[in-house]
Amino acid sequence: MLSLTIIGGGLAGSEAAWQAAERSIDVTLYEMRPIRNTPAHTTDQLAELICSNSLGSNLPDRASGLLKAELRLLNSFILRIADETAVPAGGALAVDRERFAQIITERIAQHPHIELRREEVKSIPPGPCIIASGPLTADDLAHDIAHLTGQGQLYFYDAIAPIVEADSIDLTIAFRQSRYGKTGESEPDGDYLNCPFTKEEYDTFIEALLAAERIELRDFEREDAKFFEGCLPIEIMAKRGHDSLAYGPMKPIGLRDPRTGKRPHAVVQLRQDNLAGTLYNIVGFQTNLKWSEQKRVLRLIPGLAKAEFSRYGMLHRNTFINSPLLLNPTMQFRTRADLFFAGQITGVEGYIGNAGSGLVAGINAARLLNNEALLEFPPMTMLGALCYYVTHADPKDFQPMKANYGILPPLDASQSPRGKRDRFRMFSQRALNAMGEILPLV
Repeated sequence: MLSLTIIGGGLAGSEAAWQAAERSIDVTLYEMRPIRNTPAHTTDQLAELICSNSLGSNLPDRASGLLKAELRLLNSFILRIADETAVPAGGALAVDRERFAQIITERIAQHPHIELRREEVKSIPPGPCIIASGPLTADDLAHDIAHLTGQGQLYFYDAIAPIVEADSIDLTIAFRQSRYGKTGESEPDGDYLNCPFTKEEYDTFIEALLAAERIELRDFEREDAKFFEGCLPIEIMAKRGHDSLAYGPMKPIGLRDPRTGKRPHAVVQLRQDNLAGTLYNIVGFQTNLKWSEQKRVLRLIPGLAKAEFSRYGMLHRNTFINSPLLLNPTMQFRTRADLFFAGQITGVEGYIGNAGSGLVAGINAARLLNNEALLEFPPMTMLGALCYYVTHADPKDFQPMKANYGILPPLDASQSPRGKRDRFRMFSQRALNAMGEILPLV
């Protein structure tokens, strides 16, 4: 009997389990929740989304859109469920997070080749295994991984954004509009709600934000309070300059306040978070303020004076291994052939990137068990480039990486167009052609 152990029921672990099971491998998938919870999760569902409900752009000339196109070709389980549970988000793919996790949990539990066990795994087991325990790996397993790698642990800090109840938003102030008048498929005026600031309102907000109390970090966190730049808390951004938020997540470019016909000084955008439209995510507003302070400060946002919050923001520690020293692009551990890693613990960043690394690990673990050669995806594909990057970056200053065109091999100089979007389209077409060539092997 061909069997595989997978530790972690997040996006990567769920994808890996499905891919291996679809190849007739008997999978035991371990998820420690609800036996042991994490500082960030709130349910016991598999593939629970912690930060945003957006899986990034669906557009073919965007890096995230290209990665999705590749994974659709590869029959990604996670992406199929994401498409089934999509909510309006303009050119992005956002999901009803509760239905998304619920359906994934149900289908994993019902698969004839998957056994779902709710247990904490405290050490790396013998035999074929994929570790997809994520950035919140529990201490005992993390220590065992550190012992195995001999490299200790790398880590950064990540923050998540609050979610507001839709019926508490003042729609006489907040207006529906997408930047530059680009509308979504579901709403004639766009898929985002915008809360507009005057300069005076912005100044008041920034002053309150900077003065607000933050949740105290634990001792080991205070020793090296690093923040991952891709998910920086708003209070940390604000400390870098009075106008840093106005040029960042609160930039008003491409928007007009219908009350004045003018561009606001700044805006806060809200994105629908569930299919029913009862919840809205505050876009780009990751924070670690105390919850009482979040309620006070965020209610200074025009249109949110009476906001009710279904989730407050929070900060948590993320752990990842030094993959360039440890892994092959197949996600196989270099010194133990039957061990694979997948997901954010490898340094792959972003929901779809994590699912993609799980797909690679799941396929290759199955191929190993079936005595087939492992697959290394072409580096001109976005999936292959991500796997190549995290296994070949400089280990001295290795940091997580998400899908972007900068990690792809350059285009032929004689054929590369001048316009950025034209170049991106050429990158994407080259990637999809390369993925098409490898599909018969998958």
